[in-house]
Amino acid sequence: MINSRVWAALLASALLLPGLKSTAQKIDAEQLRKDQQDFVNLGFGMFIHYGIATYVDEDWADPNAPASLFNPKKLDANQWAQAAKSANMTYGCLTTKHHSGFPIWDTKTTSYNVMNSPLKRDVVKEYADAFRKAGLKVMLYYSILDTHHKLRPNQITKAHVEMVKEQIRELLTNYGDISALIIDGWDAPWSRITYDEIPFEEIYQLVKSIQPHCLVMDLNAAKYPAEALFYTDIKSYEQGAGQHISKETNKLPALSCLPLQNNWFWKTSMPRARLKSPEEMVNKNLVPFNQAYCNFILNVAPNRDGLFDENALVALKEIGKLYKRPASLPAFPEADAPIISHNKAKFQPANSSWSGDYAIMDFGNDDRFGSAWNSHPSVKQPWFEVELSGDKGVNLITITEEGKITQYRLEYELNGVWKTLVNGTNKSRVKVHRFDRVWADKVRIVIEEYTDTPSINEFGVYNERR
Repeated sequence: MINSRVWAALLASALLLPGLKSTAQKIDAEQLRKDQQDFVNLGFGMFIHYGIATYVDEDWADPNAPASLFNPKKLDANQWAQAAKSANMTYGCLTTKHHSGFPIWDTKTTSYNVMNSPLKRDVVKEYADAFRKAGLKVMLYYSILDTHHKLRPNQITKAHVEMVKEQIRELLTNYGDISALIIDGWDAPWSRITYDEIPFEEIYQLVKSIQPHCLVMDLNAAKYPAEALFYTDIKSYEQGAGQHISKETNKLPALSCLPLQNNWFWKTSMPRARLKSPEEMVNKNLVPFNQAYCNFILNVAPNRDGLFDENALVALKEIGKLYKRPASLPAFPEADAPIISHNKAKFQPANSSWSGDYAIMDFGNDDRFGSAWNSHPSVKQPWFEVELSGDKGVNLITITEEGKITQYRLEYELNGVWKTLVNGTNKSRVKVHRFDRVWADKVRIVIEEYTDTPSINEFGVYNERR
């Protein structure tokens, strides 16, 4: 459970902490692009799923599993780093806290952590020190979902939000340069924790205020279209969850991940189990992904002693014989900046020109990219609008559709008067428009030209911090 005295102190001092100020950290677009390209250029890295789940033969541990279970006898992060180097990897990423909520660093936010296990050592520190010593970049994984501390759907409190912020602050303050923070358990169908309950923009700004070059990555890419960076600096694809990058059409900086073994966390069967083929990892993943602006991260799970099994070490050496990172990798094309703000249009009252009963206006802002508002074929100049429930600041609009809309007008209404924001000719499936802030009661799209009967999967309205 969250330590109540700790959180009373944190809440009382929150306004004094720089990363929790209301002023936004200004993100330099040119620098962000360089950081994204640097990540793509790394080519290949090691995911390390290690935590209390290692000791229960499950990928998701019992949230009440006692800390006494975490008891490695030979933990050696230097072995992990040398194994990564043997595979010609350039970085590592360790699970600092998985979904069951057991931090493996010296956190002050909860007593349920590695320092109160038999090990009593800061695993994150040992990992970071070992990988840096080996000349490897350091990244960290962090789960928003935390079942031990009841940070789960419909139970999230202000104290939970502060816990997340303070844990991220610790991770980005105490362990040197962190190239990326890979976040999981957020806005996924199985976690159901929205970017509003744990506010994405606040977390993103906090990360950048502490380490401006640290990339923020959300592993849950499946919901959002592949043509834009919604709520992430890097588009991610978890192959085991059915998320597969298009090697032919991808134009965004990306990450694809797989476990070398059959599961993410170690299982008792793994020392004898068949691993994924090194040839397949290199020829079907690494080489083609690297040419498609995509970095590949391969998970290797330490065993209960805190070491990699011999069969995993052999496989990694074989991969290293087959893979040599190219001296230079392609630069990804120009892309819109990540969309990180609260979507003001989500679930708001919507109106439109005539549409079929099976696809009315509500489908155009239901936060589901698989559904859509469809215009009736007889309407010559369709329109779709969203009410904002009083005048709201707006400086970004996104339209996700099937690529049928070729010319359109974006308008806003204030005090009963409609004004033009944008005359658009963007033919992309995802159209992103940023502009100077206006105040609006309603916003709408008027569709002027199209190649087939228009539809809109999602109409997004945002007020970015700039």
